[in-house]
Amino acid sequence: MPSPFPGMDPYLEGYLWRDVHNRLATQISRQLGPLLQPRYVARLEIYTVGDQIPASELGLVFLPDVEVLRSSLPPSTPDSGASGASLVSTPAMTPPATLVPVTLPLQVRLVSVQIRDIVGNELITAIEILSPTNKREPGLTAHRQKRDELMMAGVHLLEIDLIRRGTRPWMGKQWPEAPYIVSLIRRRRAQAEVWPVGLRDRLPVLPVPLRAPDLDVPLDLPTALATIYDEAYYATTLDYTAPPPEPPLSEADARWVDEVLRQSGWRK
Repeated sequence: MPSPFPGMDPYLEGYLWRDVHNRLATQISRQLGPLLQPRYVARLEIYTVGDQIPASELGLVFLPDVEVLRSSLPPSTPDSGASGASLVSTPAMTPPATLVPVTLPLQVRLVSVQIRDIVGNELITAIEILSPTNKREPGLTAHRQKRDELMMAGVHLLEIDLIRRGTRPWMGKQWPEAPYIVSLIRRRRAQAEVWPVGLRDRLPVLPVPLRAPDLDVPLDLPTALATIYDEAYYATTLDYTAPPPEPPLSEADARWVDEVLRQSGWRK
């Protein structure tokens, strides 16, 4: 069953995003593979970055590597001693005045797609799919440093941001405002090619640059997202009767989402 939305499905930005991110990277690699032969290959790069999950987002993420353990030891009691003397009285502990949410530090594994030259295994193009980890500290600074290193090394950088929350790595008034954004910086270029994507827009088909004189190959982002939506059976998991994950939509977009879901039969 396809997604009811013509472009990015905002409901995928919640607790399913880690699965979406991994599947999308894999599907992009599969899609580009035949187009890159015989001189290039698409490889997945798995890397680990530090993150601090805000308490407000704990319900939006799934953390399979985090385990909460409960002690099986009984509460400690004062030692009565071998003589069986009476217990020493202890003062009652003062309860806390309030409970304050704290961030949860952890390590997060992310996946990117690398286009490499077959002969020398040289990195030609990096395709980065942003996650919330890349859009808040300390991951934001780490992502910017990685981006700068790739650009200084003469690597093409294609960055896909399908997450509305967080801070975008690129800064400047010239960058367009949009719920989603894709950017491409070709090696040794001082300009970025930018695709702003609205909630109602179809996702773009993107150029993936290679080494000159080879021509760009197309990345069909709409088909890649539609493929993983069907293969992962996201329609059976998502609750389209509830509002989309944070941040809140504008009134106009919220009305449009409600209309789309009603027309597609997900809402009454």
